[in-house]
Parts: sequence; C-alpha cells; structure tokens
Amino acid sequence: MRKKIIAGNWKMNLDIQLSEQLIKEILKNLNKEVFLKTDVVVCPPFTSLLTVFNLIKDSDIKLGAQNMHYENEGAFTGEVSAIMLKSVGCKYVILGHSERRQYFLETDKTVNLKIKKALEYSLNPIVCVGETLEQRESGIQESIVEEQVKNCLKEITSEQLKKIIIAYEPVWAIGTGHTATPTQANEMHKKIRSVIEDLYSTECAKELKILYGGSVNEKNSADLFAQSDIDGGLIGGASLRSKSFTEIIFSVV
Repeated sequence: MRKKIIAGNWKMNLDIQLSEQLIKEILKNLNKEVFLKTDVVVCPPFTSLLTVFNLIKDSDIKLGAQNMHYENEGAFTGEVSAIMLKSVGCKYVILGHSERRQYFLETDKTVNLKIKKALEYSLNPIVCVGETLEQRESGIQESIVEEQVKNCLKEITSEQLKKIIIAYEPVWAIGTGHTATPTQANEMHKKIRSVIEDLYSTECAKELKILYGGSVNEKNSADLFAQSDIDGGLIGGASLRSKSFTEIIFSVV
C-alpha cells in the first residue's frame, strides 16, 4: 500500500518571522502517530528554508523547495541550484508548477532537465501536471496530461522513477475555490497511472505516488484522499493556516 504524502506549498508568502510562527504551530498540532501513515512536507519560500529546517530537523516533517534551476551554478541571476537546496536541508523540490509555466514560461523540456538534476543530487521531485479549463471543456484534458507526463519523464529510468512524485493539479482549480470532484480527480490519477504502465511497467504504475492539488481544504480532503488512486495532496492556501493544514493531514485514512 502506498503511503500518503501531504505537501504544503507556501508559494510567495510569509517572511522569516511568520514562517517560524507557522511551522511551530504545525509541529505543536501533530503527533508521532500521524507519521506512521502520512509523510509531511513543507515548502517555504527560499528565504525561509534554513529557518524552517532548523525547526523541523529533529521532527518527521521534511523540507521541500518550490523550484530550482537545472544547472549547478553560473550567471543565472535570481535562481537557486540543487546544491544550494541540499545545503539547507531540502529533501523535496516542486517542479513544473502551473504558476511557473504560466508566469515564467517553463516548459516540459525545462522541467525534464530539472528532474534529472534534482535526482542527481538526491532530491525527490514533485512534478506538477494539469490541464486548463479551456482544455477540459474541449475534452482533451487526458491527452494534455499524458503528453506532459511523457515529456517530463523523457529519459528517466524506472529506478529513477521511484524517487519521483506526480502532482495532478487542474489549472482551473488552483486558487480558484473550485475543486475537481473526487471522481474527476481519481479518473485523471488513473489515467496518469496507465501512462506510467505503458512507459514503464505495471509494477512502476502501482508504486508511483500521485498527489492531487487544486483548492484542497480541510472540508474536501477526506473525500479526495479516500479515492483509490489519490495518494495525498499538494496543498496551497490551506497550508498557510496551521489548523487547516493539520486537519488535512489528520483526514488521511
């Protein structure tokens, strides 16, 4: 049975002081038992990574970053490398989030390069895929997501795939308050799993962890996580509220 993962994406929110306050509240609300069935990851902004790491390093919460470059170093002003993320204690990194694709013109090709670099430095990539509202209304959502998965995983071996997490985030549901129904979400997760089966094997498809993201909150999380192919969530706005985030974690059955 695949262990659930709840990852909080803080996005461009919270300075160091507020980050410290939030993570302390989350730590206070959790107990050892919850980690037996759920892995918990928090992804603060870059400026708060070290502060948060120092507060969680003796706990079972893992640290993740929200993005990284595919080069080790160089004249890439404003970027951070996998080496830098490792140096502050990161275990995970979110790659290809729809906001990165929309506002910073990231492509499947650059996401693929980032995945390879993350794996080189033993960072677990959380790879985001998902369709726009226009694409869903046109009935091409499955082909769009299939193409994203195939392109992002180009030249990735079955052994490397074991370190990768896919996050299905319908773009039309991110930050809008609209959430895919549990059935809609699970159907796409099954589709992704079938793509992995075609690319790799049945065993790889069964082992792959696929998260759902898109306006997940403490009211809808239990229904989403109860679905057969949904292995947890990539949580946006609700991860900024300690009570909401911990209730989502505890909603895992």
